[in-house]
Amino acid sequence: MASSIYSCKGCGSNLNLNPNNLFPPDFYFEAGNKGTFSFSAVDATKFRFEKEDKIMPFFETVNYWGIQRKRTKIKCNSCSRLVGYIYDDGPPLTEGIGQFGFGPSQVVPRAPRYRFKTKALGISSQT
Repeated sequence: MASSIYSCKGCGSNLNLNPNNLFPPDFYFEAGNKGTFSFSAVDATKFRFEKEDKIMPFFETVNYWGIQRKRTKIKCNSCSRLVGYIYDDGPPLTEGIGQFGFGPSQVVPRAPRYRFKTKALGISSQT
């Protein structure tokens, strides 16, 4: 069976991403899947993680300041190139039915999802 090797396009170093941790392409996530690969786990020694806290200006009224977006950047440890982001919209960690029993909601803790940009990865197959 052939397995894929994912490497950084900037410096060519192997990112040690396991194809067994790859989410299927038709798996639903809030942040979408277009032009990306999503993994459930990564080798943390190959990456640097940077927190990003951004408020996008969006003024409907004087008191409404915008949409806050918190995410973590994934950068290659060798060349510091941005290869993706970590989102918290992975599969639910618990079988709970949400806060106060009203059904699944964002209150249910979710696993992290490591989303890599297709353009930032070099993919080669190994037999």
